[in-house]
Order: sequence, then C-alpha cells, then structure tokens
Amino acid sequence: MRIRATVAAVTGALALSALAVPAAQADDHMPNLASLVPSTSKATPFAAAAPADEGVGDTKITSVTVNGGKNIVVGTTAMKSFTVSVTATDPEGIYDAYPVLWHGPDVDNADGAIVPENLDEETVGSCTHSSATTATCKVTLIADPSTNIYSNILAGTWKVWVGAIGNDGDYIIRDAYKTTKVQRASKLTVNAGPEPVYKGKTITSTGKLSRANWDDNKYHGYTNQPVKLQFRKAGTSTYTTVKTVYSDQYGNLKATATAQYDGYWRFSFAGTTTTPAVNATGDYVDVR
Repeated sequence: MRIRATVAAVTGALALSALAVPAAQADDHMPNLASLVPSTSKATPFAAAAPADEGVGDTKITSVTVNGGKNIVVGTTAMKSFTVSVTATDPEGIYDAYPVLWHGPDVDNADGAIVPENLDEETVGSCTHSSATTATCKVTLIADPSTNIYSNILAGTWKVWVGAIGNDGDYIIRDAYKTTKVQRASKLTVNAGPEPVYKGKTITSTGKLSRANWDDNKYHGYTNQPVKLQFRKAGTSTYTTVKTVYSDQYGNLKATATAQYDGYWRFSFAGTTTTPAVNATGDYVDVR
C-alpha cells in the first residue's frame, strides 16, 4: 500500500505541474516542460509524455553534476537531500533548467522517480547566470526511504532526465543525460581480542557487515561478501591488509591473526554497485 500511494503521489504531482515563463514573455510557442517530465505509476509502470532528446531551437545542456559527483547513499529512516546542477546555454539566455532522477531499464518500464518538490512553481531551478547566454541552475532533490525509495529494487543505477528552456521559448530535453547511483547505506563493526594479548598468540577479530533494507526499513546482514582484515601499527597512519574473509549467511565476520605489535584492527569492505564501501572503526589491542 505504501508503494502504490508513494508512486501515485509522484505521478499526480507531475501531471498537475507546469513550467511556464511570465505572462509578459509567454506566447503560443512556449513549452510546458513539466508536462514532458516522466511520471511513474504502479498501475501503469511508466507513462512518458516525451520522447528521448526532444528539443526546439538552439538551447543546449552542457553539463550535469549530481551530488557533487558522489553516489547517493540512503539509510532506513533519514531523508537524503542532495543537489543537482544543470548548466545550459541559449543565445537569448536561459530561463530555467532542472533534473528528474528515474530508475528502470527504460522510460517505458521505469519504477521510480525523484522529482523536485517545487515542480509546480513558475521556475524550478535556482539559476546563476555566468553570462548573457549561459546559466547553471541548481535543484535540491530528496531521496526518502519512506516515500520514493520504497524498495530494494531501486538500489543501483539511476538515469538523469534533464530539461532546459531559453528566454525565447526554445528548449531541450534529454531523457537520460547521464547516470548516477543510489545505494543502500552500509555498516561494519569489529571487535578484536583478547585484550591484552601476548606476542605470538592468536588475535581473533569478529564483526558484522550490514546494509539498509528498504523493504522493511531495517538493517540486515550482507551475506557472502569479501571483507579485508586490516592492521595499523601504533604510531603509524596506514592500514595494511592481512587477509580476506567472507561474511556468513547473517553478515557475520571472523578472522584470526598472530599478535606481533600494539595496534588497531579493522574490517574493510570495498563496496558493490548497490552498497557503498565502509571501514569499521579500528579496535586497539595491546600486545605484551
């Protein structure tokens, strides 16, 4: 029920929204960009009002940056706010530009969207004009595990829909200008012992690798994943890898090593397409 309500709300917002220029500038040729934004629905998985890469005139999109170039990591409860910057040019100047993130194999079968909350306002992007022809428009988007990030099926690669409109009514729409990743937040713990331990004896490190589950908004063990056991000698700043172990069916980890020096032990996970890299906080062991 939560999934259907969430996506229906997105669809309704898009269907009722319109991007228009002020009345003094409007004419019969002025496009309604918001009506061309892709919309999602569980009943009808995806209704795209616009074909890919539609445009009129000489408006161009020159760059798009999502979240400063970093992946978007979402946990189980907190909303993740991030910025998307769209740079566009037009000989008559840029009036507005903004993005929508969508997920799925193609626009006809998309199952998720992250849209600007102010899509029904006269302008959506907060635009800074670097010249008479060029502007960079920034939009804040929100990934929310209680609404638009509703299931684990949404983890991984998303496409970025982008639209820009010139002061003269020319416009450009790029259905999938670039991609970005929305990932399930990860956690990693470690406990090394015994403490203290005698030199030459065995140190056992245990821990757990877990990640956000967007189906029930809880953290669950990430199974069968390679995780490195690493050591940093006291007084140094660099960790070295001792061995690699795999998480069990519950995400639990266990690794042994021989005690040689005082220092810190940790587990390190390199990450996957759907889950970000994470390092456990080092656990100090005194060797006597």
